[in-house]
Amino acid sequence: MSAASLQRTPLFEIHKNLGAKLIDFGGWEMPVQYSGIIDEHHAVRKAVGLFDVSHMGEIEIRGPQAFDLINYAATSAVSKIAIGQAQYAGLLYEHGGFVDDILIYKVADNHYFLCVNASNQLKDFEHIRSINRWDAEVTFSSASYAQLAVQGPKAAATVQKLTSVDLSTIRYYRFTDGAVCGFPARIARTGYTGEDCFELFVAPESAAPLWSQLMQAGEEFQIRACGLGARNTLRLEAGMALYGHEIDATITPIEAGLARNVDFSKSFHGEQTCRRQMEQGVTRKLMGLQMRGRGIARDGYEIHIDGAPAGWVTSGSPSPTLNLHIGMCYLPASQAEIGRTIHVIVRGQPVEAVTVPTPFYKRAK
Repeated sequence: MSAASLQRTPLFEIHKNLGAKLIDFGGWEMPVQYSGIIDEHHAVRKAVGLFDVSHMGEIEIRGPQAFDLINYAATSAVSKIAIGQAQYAGLLYEHGGFVDDILIYKVADNHYFLCVNASNQLKDFEHIRSINRWDAEVTFSSASYAQLAVQGPKAAATVQKLTSVDLSTIRYYRFTDGAVCGFPARIARTGYTGEDCFELFVAPESAAPLWSQLMQAGEEFQIRACGLGARNTLRLEAGMALYGHEIDATITPIEAGLARNVDFSKSFHGEQTCRRQMEQGVTRKLMGLQMRGRGIARDGYEIHIDGAPAGWVTSGSPSPTLNLHIGMCYLPASQAEIGRTIHVIVRGQPVEAVTVPTPFYKRAK
């Protein structure tokens, strides 16, 4: 895809002026790094980083039977979401594979706000509409929102300077509607790095001035503008799935180790395969790995066990926090046990690794 045809967020000119390295990310021209992936990664783990995630999509479900629609569309226990709470869930095809993984925000009993992956947003919208048999309206709202993510131990201290909302009252996976720098904002304590976090949904025209104010507010903590490169290494350390890697249309929540996000007390789209796998077991499982030999387990590399092909790497990279080479992979269920020696095929050569628990990193409470 040519640069001229790529979509851009409202912060594109800021990224250019900061000298960001820009890449094609699912049809969006996005910053992969500014000062460097390792520097940005450490900034988030130690203090605070600011991400432009305005490429993410937003879908809203409203109406008297909004609950019925989202409860059927999503795998999770939607009935347990309180107003002001968010929940992670899967959207599944009839065969049980992922359409996408999403966050559901309950705004009101008759209003649910969904944050979905950038490359899947239109597909998700059409999927939800196609299974809608209730008195509920599905709206594609991505053009109405920009999204900034403030991540790290100093995230709360940074954002608190700019809002009268008491951020300490917003617990993890909760949100409130208020104002930041005077701009109307949905303030959510959700994130994708394993650190404390605030994701701010604002009107597109508010994004650039809000970015500037957040950078000023975080100066005392040496805030860094962060790109998709650090976002990936951070989420990998935290053991979080990425669509197109750990999950896709061929993989079910049970195989991906996400059964905890499936509510089997209800009916949901794609449930038959999930129920069968829970009863009969799965043939493959997602596992963590740590390299023992010299080499990096890159996405898509083949894995051998006892000299025979057995699985593949879904995500892999050096871990700046742990100073190790880590990854996630699918292995046959019969061989998916912690501590198993495996070999990752790196440039045609087997390199020893071992299966380990995930997440690789947990922040101190």
